[in-house]
Amino acid sequence: MLGPRPPIPYEVEKYEPSHLRRILEVKPGITGLWQVEGRSKTSFDDMVRMDLRYVHNWTLWLDIKILLKTAKAVLKDSGAV
Repeated sequence: MLGPRPPIPYEVEKYEPSHLRRILEVKPGITGLWQVEGRSKTSFDDMVRMDLRYVHNWTLWLDIKILLKTAKAVLKDSGAV
């Protein structure tokens, strides 16, 4: 449920070798660090960095924080800002 969302084809085309960790080391999810901290305000490189930060620093507490931020965004109807 949590983790980097599955990449879309044009994103994979832009991947550098180090970016592959984003999709190879954790299962994809429907919400993640990028969705609650960046959304459409970030560049492609920032999105990948946030997802890799999630991969490298995963903890149960991080998932709980992401879930709480996701719920807050949904309840506030902040959507893809």
